[in-house]
Amino acid sequence: MIIVIRNIASFIGSGLLLPLIVCAFLFQNIVLAEEDGPGINERLGQTIDPDIVLFDENGESVVFNDLVDKPIILAFVYYNCPGICTPLLNGLLKVIDQVDRVPGKDYKIITVSINEDDTPEVAKQKKSNHLAQLKQKFPPDQWHWLTGDSVGIAEITGSAGFGFQRTGDDFAHGAALITVSGDLKIARYLHGISFNPFDLKLALIEASENRFGPSIAKVIKFCFSYDPEGRSYVFNVTRISGIGILLTLLAFALYLRKTSVKTQS
Repeated sequence: MIIVIRNIASFIGSGLLLPLIVCAFLFQNIVLAEEDGPGINERLGQTIDPDIVLFDENGESVVFNDLVDKPIILAFVYYNCPGICTPLLNGLLKVIDQVDRVPGKDYKIITVSINEDDTPEVAKQKKSNHLAQLKQKFPPDQWHWLTGDSVGIAEITGSAGFGFQRTGDDFAHGAALITVSGDLKIARYLHGISFNPFDLKLALIEASENRFGPSIAKVIKFCFSYDPEGRSYVFNVTRISGIGILLTLLAFALYLRKTSVKTQS
């Protein structure tokens, strides 16, 4: 049996809400192997190394922990990126103007370049350009644009589970916003380049309350297979049914064992 959906918003209308809930439950109890190389391996609940040293847009050396006094939105990009970095930052700008949270009070943003060749001067210009595009006022000291050497970049991307690979002057990497609590615990990953204001608000609330869970994108990746020909997600009935059958057999075996013990006694 194949069930096809065109987009995530059609889950409810297509009757897939219940399967998705069941799938999320199964996902919570199954350990998935992490992928090597470029990609994002979620480190939910883990703490980003507080002692990482980077450079702010003024060229000053900063310790990462000193920048975090409230929930943060963490974004990894590089400043001359010809690919998804610009759409990611544009998506961030758009959702900032829509989300029901007060910048500087409820959260701050930290953008980190994964390119060791990026300079604080470039970061400062990027900061100025992006702040100017916002409709609402964003305190300049609450959005940090950081650069670093290869060691600092490797430390912070490794702590956050953000994998990338350099190919000449370009980088292969994923796209996501990461919400982090005031004590540097990773709360949630929002994958992609377009973000729902409610999702970001919830992610920031979770970060403020030190709550975390698997992102919907990771659940979907586990529960659904992408069909490139149909350009749609196909519910992986075989995988989920197989796991369901195994769990049912296990429960039945435990029931028989319990019944047998009662009979013998």
